[in-house]
Amino acid sequence: MAPTPLTDPTWWRHAAIYQIYVRSFADGNGDGIGDLRGVRDRLPYLKRLGVDAIWFTPWYDSPLKDGGYDVADYRRINPQFGEVEEAEALIREALDLGIRTIIDVVPNHVSDRHEWFRQALTAGPGSPERERFWFRDGRGENGERMPNEWPSSFSGDTWTRTTDPDGTPGQWYLHLFTPEQPDLNWNHPDVRREHEDVLKFWFDRGVGGVRIDSAALVVKDPALPEIDADRVYASGEHPNLDRDELHDIYRSWRAVADSYEGTRVLVGEIWLADLDRFALYLRPDELHTAFNFDFMNRPWRAQDLREAITGTLGAHAPVGAPSTWVLSNHDITRPVTRYGREDSSFDFAKKRFGTPTDLAVGTRRARAAALLTTALPGSLYLYQGDELGLPEVEDIPLERLDDPMHFRSGGVDPGRDGCRVPLPWSGTTAPFGFSPAGAASEPWLPQPAVFRSLTVEKQEQDPESMLSLYRRALHLRATESSLIGEEFAWVTAATDVVAFRRGDLVVVTNLGAEAVSLPEHSAILLSSSPLDGDLLPSDTTVWLRTRA
Repeated sequence: MAPTPLTDPTWWRHAAIYQIYVRSFADGNGDGIGDLRGVRDRLPYLKRLGVDAIWFTPWYDSPLKDGGYDVADYRRINPQFGEVEEAEALIREALDLGIRTIIDVVPNHVSDRHEWFRQALTAGPGSPERERFWFRDGRGENGERMPNEWPSSFSGDTWTRTTDPDGTPGQWYLHLFTPEQPDLNWNHPDVRREHEDVLKFWFDRGVGGVRIDSAALVVKDPALPEIDADRVYASGEHPNLDRDELHDIYRSWRAVADSYEGTRVLVGEIWLADLDRFALYLRPDELHTAFNFDFMNRPWRAQDLREAITGTLGAHAPVGAPSTWVLSNHDITRPVTRYGREDSSFDFAKKRFGTPTDLAVGTRRARAAALLTTALPGSLYLYQGDELGLPEVEDIPLERLDDPMHFRSGGVDPGRDGCRVPLPWSGTTAPFGFSPAGAASEPWLPQPAVFRSLTVEKQEQDPESMLSLYRRALHLRATESSLIGEEFAWVTAATDVVAFRRGDLVVVTNLGAEAVSLPEHSAILLSSSPLDGDLLPSDTTVWLRTRA
């Protein structure tokens, strides 16, 4: 018998994976915050959508200073979301529908509410408890200057000074993100052992894989030298990025994953410009896959997309790992908004309030991008709400913003809340079915009125909706033999066209301003927008069968 999706050991090489940001997916108890009960209720929706796995951003106990990426306890679920027993039930129910669960692990740091960090503050300088973190004396006559000037991933300083029991200033501790997220010292055996135990805890409960946040930032040079922005560091020698010691850590994690029956995948979030260094993490005894951010960040321009696809496939080929394709996530401006801008690329440093966009153009391009990415070989990631064509919500009242990227930028960066607004499921007024009828609390972020035309309920009735397009694309992706394998070849095309062949299928995307002629074909499987006879309009993707 052919393997089913749940018995195929290579399921991860071609999986369609749906990202769930729990707070904003579905509210099951009416408190305005998404929870695991809400996810369980919506599992049939995900089954109909056609995904193979769901990836949860952190669902652990957390003060939510950074959307859950400040983990206080990996063995508890955030009380706002539910309990461990409910997570176990969700994992089982999803598996019953043929859907695996992937969870997030954040090895670079923990919450300042984590037991270890509280112990470290109490124990004081020189204690074993502080060795699990990066506590250092300050520079200057009275230790008033930070130990170094490392840049932050969230703007602002990367060191915070503690206060001793007598009220005097004490040591400083390192945090590459917010002060509420102290960095761990991965030279300490406790840190390594604890994370391996966390993997076992969740693998024992049936999760199918782990996504590793900021996977290339974890190890630091113990000397904590300054970072020279103008220096080109030799491979593996940067003070806090892509250090060679990381590979031993992920080899040990792979050994843990491989000790379980069935394939438990490790997925790295790795932001590296050097594709050769990127590929090292995907060797057979390390991570299974890693996110491809190059493609996601590129502008809507044929040359850029061809370069990103070529570079990605080329980097993965030597290590035999599948490529991954993603258009957005819980950190990135949604495609419908991004692709409607004059500069349709993405860069955290460029996010600003008031950037104009053409949502009609953006939606047309997002539909075309959906079919382009869905047809590429490898695994596909879909962020919740993109299948509905939701725009970035850019008019959230300032007093409702929650993201630390906004506050740490001094209010310049609008932050990431715009792509985290709760989903619209039904109805014509907020909360659009996100919370149960009669809920006493409004959603934790306000939903715009435009959501009334984008609900799941409304789109399920429209065969031309974004949701219908994604459902058809994912169904064909799972059933067309040409799209299941890893065969890929470029097709010669005009400058503004991206075209490639997968078996007997040809995928063509027109990114130019003028319509172009379709290549010879025997059938049209799917198109992102209506065709004009034998012409492919601007900002449109089509899947063609090339033989009878």
